[in-house]
Amino acid sequence: MAVSTTQAIWRSGGGDQTRTAYCGSGVMAASFYVANAAAASTTKVTVSSTNNANVILPAGAIITGVAVASANAAATKTFDMGFTLYSTGTTSGAGLINEGNANVASFTTVGTDTNVGIGAVMSSSELVYITAGAGANTPGNGTVLSGIITYYVQDPLGGQQNV
Repeated sequence: MAVSTTQAIWRSGGGDQTRTAYCGSGVMAASFYVANAAAASTTKVTVSSTNNANVILPAGAIITGVAVASANAAATKTFDMGFTLYSTGTTSGAGLINEGNANVASFTTVGTDTNVGIGAVMSSSELVYITAGAGANTPGNGTVLSGIITYYVQDPLGGQQNV
């Protein structure tokens, strides 16, 4: 299968030739892997167990949800998920999820109890590393978390057509 990469912010007016329709933003998915959820919550997550590249999202990224597909901690163990700004290194260890359940697969979206910054721009000017690690009730060493982050990039034109 062909792979294509672009630096563009994906938008679609749905084929409206009159340039009247609101342009929606394309939603993307990024897999993530946390090899040791007992590590500090500022630990950078990787793409998978076999790909140790960091998960780095673009400036203007807004996470809409985090699906934890596998979690293997003991009951009541928690994790935090946040981000670190790429250039300045400013860290927000629980900036996305605070005290998420590290024991079960789950889906965190805007407005859920563990949600802190999901639904908000992490940085309008810098790329961000996604981070994750121990919450207040630290999982044991070797606790693995993995899943999918859904996000889109903020539209600087607010959905309006441009020439």
